[in-house]
Parts: sequence; C-alpha cells; structure tokens
Amino acid sequence: MPEIDPGADLPEWDVEIDIDGTDDAPLAVGDSIRFAKTLSDEDLERFALASGDTNPLHLDDEVAGETRFGGRIAHGILTAGLISSAVARLPGTAVYLSQDLEFRAPVRPDDHVSAEIEVVEALGGDRYRFDTTAEAGGETVIRGEATVLIE
Repeated sequence: MPEIDPGADLPEWDVEIDIDGTDDAPLAVGDSIRFAKTLSDEDLERFALASGDTNPLHLDDEVAGETRFGGRIAHGILTAGLISSAVARLPGTAVYLSQDLEFRAPVRPDDHVSAEIEVVEALGGDRYRFDTTAEAGGETVIRGEATVLIE
C-alpha cells in the first residue's frame, strides 16, 4: 500500500477548487470543490476490510447478479466518502458537523464518480452549509446537505 502524504493528491484523482475566500471570510456562497476518481474493485475490497461491510452485493458477482441491481455495486458510504474527500480540501481544517444523504442510483465497480460540495449558506461561527452531490455516468447517485466547521 502506498504511503499517505497528508494534504497531497494522487495523479489518478481529479480535483477542482473554486474558492474566492479571504483571510476574514475563507468561504463564500457559491464556492465549490469537486473531487473525482474511479472506484475500483480494489477500492471496494479495501473498504470492505476496513469497515467490515462484506455484503455479497458489493463483493460477489454471482450473488449480486441475482439482485435488483443485476450485479455488484459499490458501498453507498464508500461513494459518499468522495464527498468527504472534497470537504478535506477546504481551506483550514474542516470538521464535519452533519451530513444528510439520499442515495439515488447505484455505483458500479470501475465507475468514475465525481463528488461536489458547494457553499449555500454561511451560518456564522466558522460554520457553513453545503449542497453535496455525487455523479457517475452523468447521473446523480447521491444528493445531500452537510454542515462543516472550518478551523
């Protein structure tokens, strides 16, 4: 496993940061960050090992093929983790206070997933409300809202 360099991006990740903040206001309504990567079989396996979620829907082609999905799908929380990857690129130190998620469509192994966060409200006290989305294959797979504290 590669060594993790805090704050660094890997070449296979696609990151776009559109923030026009200042020292007095690090974020403004409309600021956004997008984080994208392909979720590989290895990602699903590592997530299963780290989380303990070994549901055959994510890991077993034969079992998953008999479900409503007709094949394996990525863990929903693994996919939602890409939203957290966007949050991690906010200025300063970002602390999740809440995250609501609506899972709208499945993500398959080897799908390229793009997660985006956008500031929709400055709540005061260094807290911000974000719209959060994840898309794969041109379809919204997750929609939600987060509250984040920026230290």
